[in-house]
Amino acid sequence: MSVGTVPGGRAWRYGLLGLPLAFAALPIYVHVPHLYAVELGLSLSLVGAILLATRVADALADPLIGWFSDHRASRRRLITLALVPLALGLSGLLMPPDGAGPLWLAGGLVLVSAGYSLATINHAAWGAELGDDDDARTRLVASREGFGLFGVMLASALPGLLAGDLPAGLERLAVVFIVLLGLVALVSLPALPQGHRPPPVAERPWTGLRQALAERPFAMLLGVFAVNGIAAAIPASTVLFFVADVVQREDLSGLFLALYFVAGAVGLPLWVRLARRIGKPLAWLAGMGLAVVVFAWAGRLGVGDAWAFGLICVLSGLALGADLALPAAILADQLARQRSPRAGACFGCWAFVAKASLALAAGLALPVLEALGYSPGLRAPSAVAALAFVYGGLPLLLKLLAAGLLWRWRNILDGREA
Repeated sequence: MSVGTVPGGRAWRYGLLGLPLAFAALPIYVHVPHLYAVELGLSLSLVGAILLATRVADALADPLIGWFSDHRASRRRLITLALVPLALGLSGLLMPPDGAGPLWLAGGLVLVSAGYSLATINHAAWGAELGDDDDARTRLVASREGFGLFGVMLASALPGLLAGDLPAGLERLAVVFIVLLGLVALVSLPALPQGHRPPPVAERPWTGLRQALAERPFAMLLGVFAVNGIAAAIPASTVLFFVADVVQREDLSGLFLALYFVAGAVGLPLWVRLARRIGKPLAWLAGMGLAVVVFAWAGRLGVGDAWAFGLICVLSGLALGADLALPAAILADQLARQRSPRAGACFGCWAFVAKASLALAAGLALPVLEALGYSPGLRAPSAVAALAFVYGGLPLLLKLLAAGLLWRWRNILDGREA
């Protein structure tokens, strides 16, 4: 297979679907809580409870969705079916009727979660089955994640560009999403082959999931991915506090986030090239090393260090590229070597760990901040030091732990040792 292609189509056609899927995720996490609490008048506690319940159910369902996908129709057909509830749910959430209340919010979130999980799990598993060799699978994952980063940036910028107030901007964003989703599906899905999908194994759901987790390389990779994911999610949960109360340049928070995501997208092809030269585990280890240096530097910043923090955003964004492209590509290689019939189950577990890492990061970082005496807007030296430790120190320690595990298991993850 030629570089950058898959049989019957190019890698960009596969990756392109990652754009609307990532586009859909951002308003759910960022805009929907504000819309329903501030604009529609639901209580914060009620909105929070609904979000928590649906996210927990969503994460727990992911492994079962993966098992189900392995035993049903083609990946293409499942993704196509998933786009319907995704489009309906997101448009309903962003264009609520007058009097929309908690049941409307909960129903929309259930629809979006079901469609999003079914689509993303099968999209990831399909990428593992499409690539004919290690380099092709890395390029497929990098293409998916690169388009996904572009989708996040697009979704974050459009509401303000489309209208002067948030509700109107979100209504127009929903229309843009439906059009974008339809066009991408027409361009991407029909042009891709089914891939090399092994026949499913007749087994019960929990048996299949246990068998997937019993594979030693997969369990090790999942452990490294979990620790590293928490390390990456802690600064994501606290960055706006850090910008406001440590650097004290809240007016530049949008620019800082843009630098981070753009650097992540630019860095993806660099990590692909490095992985081709030294192997994916060592390239991922290099990304972790860069992140450790960045977190150590971030903990030393203070008031007015905007230029330094901008550079930190660029460097941490480059490290993000390694986290996006390489772990999933390592998993795809493992599945290909084993000719595993459980790609969906494995990526379902993978999605569960990714979502659990986000929840654990917020559940760890925010209570620790409060216990250390920090609250938003409090700029006493002890509070600022606590925030700097949580933003930079905790991720540094967790990254070092993940790097140690990755170094210890690198040959097993790379298939060179049983």
